[in-house]
Amino acid sequence: MAEAKTYPAPVTSPETAPFWEATKQGKFLIKRCTACGEAHYFPRAICPFCFSDKTEWEESSGEGTIYTFSLMRKSATGPYAIGYVTLKEGPSLQTNFVDCDLAKLKIGQKVKVVFKPTDGAPLPFFTPV
Repeated sequence: MAEAKTYPAPVTSPETAPFWEATKQGKFLIKRCTACGEAHYFPRAICPFCFSDKTEWEESSGEGTIYTFSLMRKSATGPYAIGYVTLKEGPSLQTNFVDCDLAKLKIGQKVKVVFKPTDGAPLPFFTPV
């Protein structure tokens, strides 16, 4: 029987603590700027679009589409795929794709967030819908 994959615990900070606490409840948070209205990811206090500090936490649907990806067929830990997902709310983020047939991944494919346990907060990854 194959050994279950283990993931390292995320490094947290006071600025990202609400994000990691939400992952423990299966929620994926993004930030939205109340000055310009733009949503952004990764979580940070300053808006990357207008540089305002008026940002608020918002729960994402966790749904998106694959913008691009790369399949790594050979690695010390076995095949894996990384890429960018564009969330329904607008932001794009880099992620790994899990729990799927990597050979069937396609650009434009619908995906959803899934959380994998660590010794700390769960880590978000994406899988096809």
